[in-house]
Amino acid sequence: MGGPIGGLIGFALAELLTTDQSGPKRRAADAFRTGGRSAKDQHVQPGDFHVSLLVLSAIVIKADGVVDQRELDYVRQRFVQMFGKQKANESFEIFKTIVNKDIKVTPICEQIRRNMAHSSRLQLIYFLFGVAGADGTTDFSEVDVIRRIARNLYISDADFESIKAIFQPANNLAAAYVILEISEDASEAEIKKAYRKMAVKYHPDKLQHLGEDVQKAAQEKFIKVQEAYDAICKAKGIS
Repeated sequence: MGGPIGGLIGFALAELLTTDQSGPKRRAADAFRTGGRSAKDQHVQPGDFHVSLLVLSAIVIKADGVVDQRELDYVRQRFVQMFGKQKANESFEIFKTIVNKDIKVTPICEQIRRNMAHSSRLQLIYFLFGVAGADGTTDFSEVDVIRRIARNLYISDADFESIKAIFQPANNLAAAYVILEISEDASEAEIKKAYRKMAVKYHPDKLQHLGEDVQKAAQEKFIKVQEAYDAICKAKGIS
């Protein structure tokens, strides 16, 4: 693993190995370092979704100046859902080490952008909004840092606002239009065209290369697009 992400993770692994010579932190560090591979094949691709998610989550959690336990619990819970309990536990040991480090947004995002497809980058932004809202509120500073991350990942402002709107309260018709990236006076043809476009963009099959568990997490976003379309159709009497 090269670049700034590799340096950050390597520093965290070294710290864990130094502070815990034989306990669970050492075992977690060893497992994370090898990635479950044989000793002769220990590298992890720099664009790896899992590692990218780990680092970006640490950036967002620190954005409001408070490392809230509910946000930490959310990250752990989601990692369990997407990667399994063992890998989540290993990851969380690394996460707790890097969350207090000074992490530079721009070089981290540049490395991710070079090595990760657009659909995967969209899923990262979706996850980060979940992290930001895990403590019951999404602070302006958290939204601002996610926006910086999105722009550095070459996510358009329209896509950013669409994902942000997914986390608005249910039955918010105005948010539904933002999710589909259309205006409230859009015609029936424009609404249907926008829905087809968003359904393709957010389809879980685009994340097959990240594994079944990440695909399941992506299903949530896909369902929100469907719900937004249904809400608009109901409001406009479109069958």
